[in-house]
Amino acid sequence: MNFDDIKSRSISELKDICEILRKRILEVVSANGGHLSSNLGAVEVSVAMHYVFDISKDPFIFDVSHQSYAHKLLTGRWEEFASLRTFGGMSGYTKPCESALDYFVAGHSSTSISLAVGAAKAIALKKEDRLPVALIGDGALTGGMAYEALNELGEIKLPCVIVLNDNEMSISKPIGAISNFLSQKMAGQFYQKFKSRVIKMLEYMPDAISYMARRAEEGFRLITPGMFFEEMGLDYIGPVDGHDLNSLISAFKTARQMKKPVVVHVQTVKGKGYKFSEGDMGKWHGVGAFDVETGESLAKKSDQKSATQIFSEELLEIAEKNERVVGLTAAMPSGTGMERLIERFPERFWDVAIAEQHAVTSMAAMAKEGFKPFVAIYSTFLQRAYDQVIHDVAILSMPVVFCMDRAGLVGEDGETHQGAFDVSYLNAVPNLAIAAPRDEVAFRALLRFGATFDKPLALRYPRGSFTADVLREDVLREECAKFESVKFAKGQVCRDGGGDFAFVCFGDGFGDALGVAREFKEAVLVDLVFVKPLDAELLVWLSQRCKTWFVFSQSARRGGVGEILAGFLQEKGICGVRVVSFEFDDCFVTHGKTELVKASLGLDTASLVSRVRAVLEALKVVS
Repeated sequence: MNFDDIKSRSISELKDICEILRKRILEVVSANGGHLSSNLGAVEVSVAMHYVFDISKDPFIFDVSHQSYAHKLLTGRWEEFASLRTFGGMSGYTKPCESALDYFVAGHSSTSISLAVGAAKAIALKKEDRLPVALIGDGALTGGMAYEALNELGEIKLPCVIVLNDNEMSISKPIGAISNFLSQKMAGQFYQKFKSRVIKMLEYMPDAISYMARRAEEGFRLITPGMFFEEMGLDYIGPVDGHDLNSLISAFKTARQMKKPVVVHVQTVKGKGYKFSEGDMGKWHGVGAFDVETGESLAKKSDQKSATQIFSEELLEIAEKNERVVGLTAAMPSGTGMERLIERFPERFWDVAIAEQHAVTSMAAMAKEGFKPFVAIYSTFLQRAYDQVIHDVAILSMPVVFCMDRAGLVGEDGETHQGAFDVSYLNAVPNLAIAAPRDEVAFRALLRFGATFDKPLALRYPRGSFTADVLREDVLREECAKFESVKFAKGQVCRDGGGDFAFVCFGDGFGDALGVAREFKEAVLVDLVFVKPLDAELLVWLSQRCKTWFVFSQSARRGGVGEILAGFLQEKGICGVRVVSFEFDDCFVTHGKTELVKASLGLDTASLVSRVRAVLEALKVVS
């Protein structure tokens, strides 16, 4: 379907387009999964943006970009949209390699205003007639980076439009009817022109009159949601009904003509147009495949608990017994399993919103005060608090437990969300221990260990169930030793097949190794448990026993487990051991179903078996 002529459409036609877009989004997301409610709520906003601004030259910058589906459909990707989030198909986020009309890669929060400021500077230097337009959700405004950008934008005052998509009424809800009336008036061109003329006029007025007039204007702003932005030096328009195309178009035209930084505050209903998702703040934000008619999930239910469920259950049990245990998450209460603890102990567990830096530092202070903090953050999001991990936790060796959900492959979310780098970026930090469970039993034991450990500890665990638990009925699984109690910096030989090569595993990589070990029952199967510090005694023994180590860990190869082990051998002066890593190549891992992504990386069971056999044959281990 072609929307190239959208600027020539009537309001009635634009409304029809909105319904067409909603239907298409529902059709595809119900089949493929994805971000549903945020996209349904942003349809009219996206259509109005494309109607008023010039997408061929104006940078459209989507924060997180989990509300960019309508934009994708409006920019020539109608047919391709059917492949949303599938392997080899369209990304669920903006991606310039997918379309030149996607200005930037986005998947993490609170970056859009910084990008808009940078674009505005470049446009000014090049003296071009272009206008950056950033769409940011109110949730993203809980991230400190957004305020850093707003602070500079209010100072340099370069032309820029910030569209604040307020889909939870968190900004304007307390204001009331009078404020809403005044704010709607402020959204029109008449008010903005009147305001600019008054400001110019006041320059020539006596000081006393000017002072009184300015105080009156400030009084009006005190009962409007725009006070905060205007105090930062930004003009403000709104709130505007985000589903009223006339109001949106009028507000955007006003903002475009102002030639200065403007915040346009639009109010939308999350999940608009679909009865099951409308107004729902959590369940329908990100979904798997579902039946459009009933709203029921079509996902197959696993017999195994997810790692997140295990974390939630075990930490709740720990917290019940130890009142010094506290914890928080950064805008992911349900995704990390912290929701149950927040409900049970609201005075001890918190959701601090999209503020990972604050989350880590605040828990460092709680640790200093004698509490035991558990910080539940996705592996890919902890990257944003790296300095705080070093500066505020590790230097003083504060006993904070970092619970890194979604470590390893995460499937359809792709490059921005794969938990590939945590081993690499944390291994360099002194005083910090890094461990990973191979299954449910090990995970529960490590959480209990973490509750009493007196130093910083990072625990990484996968999205979904542990692979080893999924394979629990396999005969080979029964042959392996069960997890022993946690001993600091100690690994475990899980099975000694008598061969002279070893499968050295970390975390969920153990499950990957189990699948391969079916074909190589002579392999010595080792679970490191801790990758920092390493179990030196175990590894020295292993180096004498096995001259080839195959490393299984869902992490980046650069700085990963294989390189850590190779460095250990070098430091110990141990020669003659070959380390073969089956970690991720030096690339950003694409999106798609995890099994297809694994196959593309040569990390599915069949590929791994072939790779192991090729190495062994080359070494003349297998005749």
